[in-house]
Amino acid sequence: MGIIRNIQDEIKIIRERDPAIHSNWEVLLYPSFKVMLHYRLAHKLYIKKHYFLARWVSQRGVRRTGIEIHPGAQIGKGLFIDHGNGVIIGETAILGDNVTLYQGVTLGGTGKEQGKRHPTVGNNVMISAGAKVLGSFTIGDNSKIGAGSVVLEEVPPGSTVVGVPGHVVKRKKQNFPQEELDQVSLPDPVQEDITGLKRSNAELTNHLLQMEEELRELRRKLDAQDT
Repeated sequence: MGIIRNIQDEIKIIRERDPAIHSNWEVLLYPSFKVMLHYRLAHKLYIKKHYFLARWVSQRGVRRTGIEIHPGAQIGKGLFIDHGNGVIIGETAILGDNVTLYQGVTLGGTGKEQGKRHPTVGNNVMISAGAKVLGSFTIGDNSKIGAGSVVLEEVPPGSTVVGVPGHVVKRKKQNFPQEELDQVSLPDPVQEDITGLKRSNAELTNHLLQMEEELRELRRKLDAQDT
C-alpha cells in the first residue's frame, strides 16, 4: 500500500501544479514523477546503509530524468520539480513540505564544509529556474527565490530573494498559496534603485533651479537699491 499511496500522491501533486498535464497517464512520463520513485527507494536503501545500491538506484534516476537527488537527502511531502533538467539536491539537503523547484536549481555545498553542508529548505518554498542555493543554512518557510539568484546566506521566513548574490527584497508574514508561486511577479531591485536615483536627481535639479531663481531675484533687488 505504501508504494501505491506514493504513486497516487505524486500524480495528485503534479496534476495540481502543472496545467500542461491533462491525464494521469501523462504523469507517468513526467521527470518529477520518475525521479521521486527512484529517490524514495534509494533513500530507504541509504537509511539501511546499503550505500552502493542506493547510489545505483539514484544514478538510474539521473540518467532517465536529468535530475540528481542524492539518496541521503531528506525530502518531505509534496515536492514538485517542474521540467527538472539540471536540478541537483545534495546529500545533506533537507526539504520541507510543498516545495517547488524549477529546472536548473542547485541545492549544493560550498566545497569547504564538513557534515551538514547543504541547505535546509522550509515548507511551501518556491525556488525558480537556475537558482543556486549553496551552503548549510535555512531558507525560511513561505519564501520565494527568484530565477538565476545565487543564495549564500540564511533567508528569513516569508521572504522574496533575487540577485547575485541573492538578497531579500520583500517580506510577507502570511503563507503563499501555491497559485502565487510564480517566477514572474518578483520585485526588480535594480530598476527600483534606478528609479530612486532618477527621482533624487530630479528633486536636486529642481532645488538648484529654485536656488538660482532666488539668487537672480536677490541680485535684481540689490541692483535696484544701487540705482
